[in-house]
Amino acid sequence: MKSPRRVLLGISGGIAAYKVCSVISSLAKAGVAVKVALTQQGQAFIPPLTVATLSRHPAYNDESFWQATQGRPLHIELGEWAELLVIAPLSANTLGKLAYGLADNLLTNTVLASTCPVLLAPAMNTDMWQQRAVQRNWHQVLEDSRYHSIDPGSGVLACDRIGTGRMAEPDDILTYIHSLLHTQGRRDLDRKHLLISTGSTREFLDPVRFIGNPASGKMGIALAQAAIHRGATVTLVHGPMEDALKARLGSIQAIGATTAEEMHQAMLSHLPQADWIVMAAAVADVKPATQAPTKLAKADLPASLPLAPVPDIVADLSQKRRPHQRLIGFAAQTGDILPPALDKLRRKGLDAIVANPIDVAGSGFGGNSNQAVLLTKAGDRFTIPPCTKLEMAHQIWDALVSIGF
Repeated sequence: MKSPRRVLLGISGGIAAYKVCSVISSLAKAGVAVKVALTQQGQAFIPPLTVATLSRHPAYNDESFWQATQGRPLHIELGEWAELLVIAPLSANTLGKLAYGLADNLLTNTVLASTCPVLLAPAMNTDMWQQRAVQRNWHQVLEDSRYHSIDPGSGVLACDRIGTGRMAEPDDILTYIHSLLHTQGRRDLDRKHLLISTGSTREFLDPVRFIGNPASGKMGIALAQAAIHRGATVTLVHGPMEDALKARLGSIQAIGATTAEEMHQAMLSHLPQADWIVMAAAVADVKPATQAPTKLAKADLPASLPLAPVPDIVADLSQKRRPHQRLIGFAAQTGDILPPALDKLRRKGLDAIVANPIDVAGSGFGGNSNQAVLLTKAGDRFTIPPCTKLEMAHQIWDALVSIGF
């Protein structure tokens, strides 16, 4: 059996500490070994017993740090144990210490005694966050490539202010943690701009009926998140999606499109800035030849439905892209997925294609897991076994980076 991944989670002072409980619990349930270090201010908001129970490990604080030990110093042991260090919430006080390399408690000593990536999730009052000194410290810390950030969001704060300062939501923190555990902090997509499409399109017969498909947009969101966590800039063009999925878009530059024509125009509009174009959306192939302006009565529905073509977005992108731009398609298939994917790869002029089955349990539309085979025009072939869609996204980027895409 593989050894579990190892995450050290630091909790500094802030009411957002309560959100971290679900992060600890989710990681432990996923088989990740989690240890928690609390600052004195952090344990004023959440007791050590709570995090010890959730993490299945003892909780560490300054009292345990300053006690005499029989073995090596605690901050050295924790620093060498951790694959990833997460500080959530990150207070203005702890941020200032990180910016200047200060170490006066267990958490800050452990940061200096470790070399692993560090994920920072700040949380504080809006006026505190916007202070020039805090912003200076924030940008100074992020100049060190070891540090990764998940910026605070906006909303109603504990002080009743409405503004920026809310700690990122647990699901977003968990996604970034899993990304960093995969990449070990690599930013191998730095300075690349990715244009990604995702979800389905809808072609309407009348205001309430349409031709569509079950694509949810989860795969494209995972591709975007994984790319951003590896340093890329991402523009995501997405079809209609549930509000819960829209909430996962976070700070991703997202552009909504309903029909194939709208997605076509959005992709062409953002094509010039892109280095890689990833067509993960499941675009309709046809649309009703006519669209009624009002809902058709059941008796007025046509016995046969005349159809008209929609823009072939991939083919058009292939013709209009510049030589340095790389175009990756997706092929959702049933049965033997490789022959139709290879045909699409050649026929559309793609650089690579991701073929994934939609008739296999745990794969395809709507789910949280997937599997695929990545094929390139140069003949490379990478098999991606069943995994989460985030993991599949990382394996796609791993493969493309490895061949010098």
